[in-house]
Amino acid sequence: ILNDETMKHFLASLCLLGSLRCLLHALNQCTVPASEFQLQGDYLIGGLFDIHHVSAPVYHDRPEAIDCSSKPIILSSYRRFQLMRFSVEEINNSTNLLPNVSLGYEIFDHCSDTLNFPGILNLISVNGLIQPWGEPHKNLSKVSKVTAVVGPFSSTDTLTVAPLFMMNLIPIVSYGAASSAFSEKAKYPSFLRTVHSNKDIIEVIVNIIRHFNWYWVAFIKSDNDFGINGLELFINMIKETEICLAYTKGLNGDTNYSQMFKQIEAQRVQIIVVFATKMDAEALIETAIQLNVTNKVWIAGDTWSLSKKLHKKEGIKNIGTVLGVSQPVVTIPGFSDFIYSSRRQMHCGNSGEQEFCNQVCNCSNLSPKDVISMDPSFSFPVYSAVYAVANALHNVLQCRAGKCNTNITVYPYMVLEELRKSNFTLLNQSIQFDENGDPKFGSYSIVFWNHSGDVQEIGFYKFYPSVQSFINNSQIQWYTNGEVPTSLCSTECPAGYAKKPDGIHKCCFNCEICPNGTYVNITEDLYKCIYCKETEWSAEGSTSCNLRVVEYVPFKDSGAILIMVGAWVLVGLTLATSVLFAINYNTPVVRSAGGPMCFLILGCISLCSLSVFFYFDKPTVSFCILRFLPFILFYTVCLACFVVRSFQIVCIFKIAAKFPKLHSWWMKYHGQWLIITVAFVTQALLFLIGYSRDPAKPYNDTLWSPDKIILGCDINLKAFSGSVFLLLSLCSLCFIFSYMGKDLPKNYNEAKAITFCLLLLILTWIIFATEYMLYHGKYIQTFNALAVLSSLYSFLLWYFLPKCYIIIVQPHKNTQQYFQGLIQNYTKTISQ
Repeated sequence: ILNDETMKHFLASLCLLGSLRCLLHALNQCTVPASEFQLQGDYLIGGLFDIHHVSAPVYHDRPEAIDCSSKPIILSSYRRFQLMRFSVEEINNSTNLLPNVSLGYEIFDHCSDTLNFPGILNLISVNGLIQPWGEPHKNLSKVSKVTAVVGPFSSTDTLTVAPLFMMNLIPIVSYGAASSAFSEKAKYPSFLRTVHSNKDIIEVIVNIIRHFNWYWVAFIKSDNDFGINGLELFINMIKETEICLAYTKGLNGDTNYSQMFKQIEAQRVQIIVVFATKMDAEALIETAIQLNVTNKVWIAGDTWSLSKKLHKKEGIKNIGTVLGVSQPVVTIPGFSDFIYSSRRQMHCGNSGEQEFCNQVCNCSNLSPKDVISMDPSFSFPVYSAVYAVANALHNVLQCRAGKCNTNITVYPYMVLEELRKSNFTLLNQSIQFDENGDPKFGSYSIVFWNHSGDVQEIGFYKFYPSVQSFINNSQIQWYTNGEVPTSLCSTECPAGYAKKPDGIHKCCFNCEICPNGTYVNITEDLYKCIYCKETEWSAEGSTSCNLRVVEYVPFKDSGAILIMVGAWVLVGLTLATSVLFAINYNTPVVRSAGGPMCFLILGCISLCSLSVFFYFDKPTVSFCILRFLPFILFYTVCLACFVVRSFQIVCIFKIAAKFPKLHSWWMKYHGQWLIITVAFVTQALLFLIGYSRDPAKPYNDTLWSPDKIILGCDINLKAFSGSVFLLLSLCSLCFIFSYMGKDLPKNYNEAKAITFCLLLLILTWIIFATEYMLYHGKYIQTFNALAVLSSLYSFLLWYFLPKCYIIIVQPHKNTQQYFQGLIQNYTKTISQ
């Protein structure tokens, strides 16, 4: 925007050069004796001050310079104009600075940025002529009548006139142009200033906003280069902060203030930054008083924070609290005496004519007291600007020991070179410029408009040698009667809640509580619920995670001890049963129970019990394998034996007579051992395939309990589905064959015992499955081990124990005659 605006102003200036003949003709028409605007001297300094102001665009049907004296006067600018005159007079009276050299000035009233070129052309002319250079480094004496220019005040005015001075490196030392565009030395090589740039002013304003934790602000600016640049800087500076720009508006002659304040109220904005020219700001505040705008905090820029007109205005207290950024008020010694003296000697209104265009002001009615009491803003920048030029000229002329070398021909570029190297002390301040021509001195005061109608300093912001800031909160009288006002789009979320953006502004959000297992990090990202690590947990609405308690069933657990004792008892019972069966091997009870097959079943039951011991303590890969391998492999053999035994019972009593060939084949090739072997090998292969696809491994269960980690083993049922299917198939076949033999002779009916054992087995695993679905705590491992042990005890107690009872307690039933009698009775019953 600044580049386009600069080009627009520059083109306007070039267009006006076309009327140079007319304007230079006016030079010969102005022949009135010198006024306050002129002072003869050995070396001239130009001055541009907006003593009057053009509030509305001026239209002409032909090229015409504007008459500034007919426009409204700006009292504070007139005071600055007088301050330049005083500075030059003080320098001329000094014996140390420019001794024996007189300094003169040529000052113009610069009231318009586009219609004020006669004065500008006068400054860059020599003897009423402007001649372009014919050859480089020649005719330097015809560059300008002045060695440097002090001013203009505003950024817009400076953007317009600066290019005319830059081409010949005529120094411009501005006392008010704060746009950051002038720091670009490629475009403005001979520009310097004694005020801080907008960047520094905005930095102070942002610091105030952050100091009071305000996040929802409006930014009202002048609709010109100064305001546009300030808004751009403000937006860039708050990007990395929590501050949000809720509303912005440019002020001009067509601004609808009523609508603007309604929009601000609709946005619920309590903090309003007014970064505008003094006249725009005064119009804004006066309208706010008229419209009864209340309960706001106004942050004033340095252009109007010391306005004498506003802070004593009736009704100013009603608008809220006014804070501001201002340049420190520096008392200029001797200035008051100069004003009293000069007002007695000369009255501006006495001259009916002017020597040149815009070198007159209709201000004869101003008293010395009026001038002195005007807004003192930018007084020291004017004072230091004149002294900076004088010191540079002092160095160019090589002034030493009370005299200067007047034989040196002074060119503007020489003064510019010395200006850049400025390093002198003025009123206890070290005047220096950085590489961009910006001041390396000065600070800002932070002020408050108190209820007495005075501007009260409550803090400061220093840039050099390092940034320092201070605000005395206790001195501020807030409109809220003590409490610092708040300005938020959304109220801060409670602890444990994350912000969910609501609209385009980061300050506007809804609060959502972080669920279990997540937390909000208040030091990093308030907009996100972060998941806890697997080893951590958090309750709903947490700001941090806690370590989970790791749980497993140790060997020392009472339940584990009981189950392991039960396993050892099982092994002891199987061993005792095996010994008893071995002693009574040739008896009918042992032979009907399966004979040699009984020892295989009892051995497999003992081997299956090994699995129980690996359900306790911390799971490892080997523990997880041994939990399932012995039980699945040897329980398959047990079930295969019972399938074969059930089939043999049915075959002897029911199938042998009907299918004699099948019976003979079964007996000839020992079909029972063949089936058992095939079942064992098949299960071993299926288990090996399942293990290779997805082996059982330790698993941390974090889903069941939010604050615990349950250590267990993860087995993929899909990978081991073949093994499970084989077990279910054997169980089903066993149940079918045993059920078919339910009506066989009493005391010779293993089928009933097998059926009952299978029912207990099925019931056991149904109970465990139900428990597993409802509970996933650490004791699920104990229940699993108990289910395994129950499966083994079901066969031992309900198949083998009754036979042991007959052998020991009822030996008369363990005879050949007794069994043959049962078979004969069964045969008679079937034949009937």
